[in-house]
Amino acid sequence: MLGGLWGIYFTITRKVKKMKRTSLIKLLAWIVVLFVCVVTAYAAEPSKVKYKTDVPASIITPDEVETRLGTLRFKDGAPDAKTVEIVYDNLDFMRGVEAFLDGIPAASIYAMCKGLADVGVDQQTVGIFETLMDARSLYLTPNSTTVYVTHCYDLENGPIVLEASPGLLGPMDDAYFRHVTDIGFTGPDQGKGGKYLLVGPGYEGDLPKEGYFIIHSPTYTTWQLTRAFVKDGDLAATARGVKDTMRVYPWAQRENPPKTRFINLSGLKMNTIHANDFTFYEEINAVIQKEAPDALPAEVVGTLAAIGIKKGQPFAPDTRMKAILEDAIKVGNATARSIIFAQRDKRGFYYDDRQWKTSFIGGSSEFEDNGERLKDARVLFHYYATGITPAMAAPKVGSGSVYAYAERDAKGNYLDGGKTYKITLPAPIPVNNFWSFMVYDNQTRSILETDQKAAGLDSNSPDVKANADGSYTVYFGPEAPKGKEGNWVQTMPGKGWNSLLRLYGPLEPWFEKTWKPGDFELVK
Repeated sequence: MLGGLWGIYFTITRKVKKMKRTSLIKLLAWIVVLFVCVVTAYAAEPSKVKYKTDVPASIITPDEVETRLGTLRFKDGAPDAKTVEIVYDNLDFMRGVEAFLDGIPAASIYAMCKGLADVGVDQQTVGIFETLMDARSLYLTPNSTTVYVTHCYDLENGPIVLEASPGLLGPMDDAYFRHVTDIGFTGPDQGKGGKYLLVGPGYEGDLPKEGYFIIHSPTYTTWQLTRAFVKDGDLAATARGVKDTMRVYPWAQRENPPKTRFINLSGLKMNTIHANDFTFYEEINAVIQKEAPDALPAEVVGTLAAIGIKKGQPFAPDTRMKAILEDAIKVGNATARSIIFAQRDKRGFYYDDRQWKTSFIGGSSEFEDNGERLKDARVLFHYYATGITPAMAAPKVGSGSVYAYAERDAKGNYLDGGKTYKITLPAPIPVNNFWSFMVYDNQTRSILETDQKAAGLDSNSPDVKANADGSYTVYFGPEAPKGKEGNWVQTMPGKGWNSLLRLYGPLEPWFEKTWKPGDFELVK
């Protein structure tokens, strides 16, 4: 190309000597135009660089792309200022939603321990529902026929001794709601009671070689939720048995342990459920500040750090970031509720032709299935329920319990507190202990507020009557159908509700799915 330009130059030079001034000016203008055209053409030619490859179109970013965020613009692959602003806002929003969904287990434990502390359950006090639980206490999907015994342990200042009462059953979970151990029948004491020594992360002191069940927790915070079994309906004797034998105290004070106090939680107005607004992030921040840096999974810690929740630093989002997080929490909450109330994972359904679902997809308390972390299933469980143990996720025939929840009737419509439904459990019901129904408020996932203290019924009730063939039909609605008062669970007009069916001591027909509970059928 350069050779051609030199040729043009010499030709023009010879002609210039023969031209007049006017013609010369025209010629020069023509030369400028020609030069621009030539240079432009040269620039448009493919590069003649020595090292050149064939670039696939799939790795090239166009100058403009249309997305759900609008038009994103680039200059040879580099985003312009507006695009950068859009995508960073979106990234912070996504991280905010992810922080909510992945942070639910930690926020739930935090809210539980804070709720207990607010009513007086401190490090030397154990909470016990001596006369059972009712709707005045906000808990995620509890049972109103159980004497719960509960306590939060703070292991930051050293190990703590738990002298467990005989006859307990239930888990101990850590600050991220991971299972630490079981206590009682499914735990190392096998229901006989015994001394547990709870050891937190980083403890380097001596530990006993015998006499204790030594339990290591990956977090400082651990939470105990155990049930004490009631004999012959004697609640007072059950509570007394726990208070006479259960003790908690610091390992360092084992030679002269402080007194263990008990508080009756029955009837107390208290909240143990995490927030669904910006306060949620503040709850998570409290967990991060309390626990060791590696207490939670690294991916979760990274997500939280990306939105400003970091160990040893104040959580103080600026105006822009707070507005994004307030939006993200709304979408995160809507996502969790959609996962529960419109479950799309078919593995979560017990039957192809029923509404009953499990919150333990994959049968794992770690929410793992063939190498897959079941993230939606983890959200479902921890947003809906509390207290996790392998004994719940994978019960054995004839022992433990199974849980099935439903929020819709047989036609797929949400259950309406102003309507009446019936459901039939065919005979024989495959349990060696008892079965029960509970109703829960869709808003709180806690016991539905009604005029019935139990907000449910079970087969131990003397008022529940079987059908002639041994099956049971239970009614749910604002008012009891005439003659069915003993088989009726009250609901409230204007309130959405859902129900848990529990089978205690499930038998083979449940596991083999040869027995199916009915669906909720609208009574017209």
